[in-house]
Amino acid sequence: MGISTSLDANGIWENGLPQQLIHDWDAHLAHEKRRSEHTRRAYIATAERFCAFLSKHRGGAVDAKLLVSLTPNDLRAYLADRRAEGLGNASAARELSALRGFLRFVGGSGASVPPMRGPRVKKGLPRPVAPAEALALAQDVEDNARQGWTGARDFALLLLLYGAGLRIGEALGLTGAALPLGETLRVTGKRNKTRVVPILPAVASAVARYVAACPYPIAKDQSLFLGARGGPLAPGVIRASVRSARRALGLSERTTPHALRHSFATHLLAGGADLRSLQELLGHASLASTQIYTAVDAAHLLDIYRSAHPRAG
Repeated sequence: MGISTSLDANGIWENGLPQQLIHDWDAHLAHEKRRSEHTRRAYIATAERFCAFLSKHRGGAVDAKLLVSLTPNDLRAYLADRRAEGLGNASAARELSALRGFLRFVGGSGASVPPMRGPRVKKGLPRPVAPAEALALAQDVEDNARQGWTGARDFALLLLLYGAGLRIGEALGLTGAALPLGETLRVTGKRNKTRVVPILPAVASAVARYVAACPYPIAKDQSLFLGARGGPLAPGVIRASVRSARRALGLSERTTPHALRHSFATHLLAGGADLRSLQELLGHASLASTQIYTAVDAAHLLDIYRSAHPRAG
């Protein structure tokens, strides 16, 4: 349903921005979409940046009439402006996704949004997911969840995969006995082998936020991650959400939940971790399984060399 095109209480658009439209959009995200507070902040910041840009780009105040008459060129101009500020592909695609939602809301049911393909990541050899892309992926999955608490759940789960190097089966095998998460977590992997992994504060915070939002009690002897009806979460649900998010962000088809675990390993190796420590963190039975990450890291360094070294061409 569309929103009013009336001005604010004083009949003035503050700084050329449609404050009432943005306020209504925020209320829609909170009450109808049930988005988390941090998601709403990101979406509102995007809408405000976009409207501020339009005020200069088109000249004058921005209102609903202008917003529903935009063309793909207006969106391209905005993204070009943001890219000039250093915005990466994944973040640019996420902003475009947020703007599509904002424009659909302003236009009401049946409104058409200017068609525009999001930024694409070049295809090539398998590469780890960059930290910014991993976070953008988790945020996009949360933003597009049907319910606010399932979005918080998926965000927490993906951060566990990327921040602690868990397999998806290991994460889904966790029970309420793991709560509250501390600085380390005991994980049961393949062949019932247990290991202890460190937990980053951001990961613990994301899990705590999910637990607080979950409408079902999480018992110590039952699954930590629950499905929409309160049963154990099926891995296919999170895989489907990741597929949708990577398409929206223009990421490679190789960007899967398991790829986040690979990225955890590759980034640790690049940061100076030794193979034996990495083997323990990943729960590999043999060092040979861990050594694959040296080849991935070497390929990544070769890419940097080819693009940066003056004699590489």
